[in-house]
Amino acid sequence: MSLDESADTSLPNFDRLSVLIVEDEAIISFLIEDILRELGCGVVRNVAGIAEALAALDEARPDVAVLDVNLDGVEVYPVAERLRDCGIPFVFTTGYGADGLDPGWAHMPVVQKPFRSDMLARALEAVLVKP
Repeated sequence: MSLDESADTSLPNFDRLSVLIVEDEAIISFLIEDILRELGCGVVRNVAGIAEALAALDEARPDVAVLDVNLDGVEVYPVAERLRDCGIPFVFTTGYGADGLDPGWAHMPVVQKPFRSDMLARALEAVLVKP
């Protein structure tokens, strides 16, 4: 969905933010990338698995990350742990909503698939302004 089609026209601008997307479904990954670019993000890196995500974090520190909870049957929590340990904010995405999260991560923002641009933007805004 284009931001122009969104009911909420007051979406935040994430000018030049660098974002790591960890998503195993290419179509969804590219959709998230399109949304992030429309929001003004400068660097967006897509990876599809745990090892690739951890390697990406060794190479560069993103400002924020978007993590699919289930990567082809493997839970993304090792990446979430690394992000948390590095102080990098992130949000989860899942088709199961908050019920799809491990109880230890239930306090984290989750965006339920399918989602609109404004839903992802608000979740990212929430973790980026957190003290």
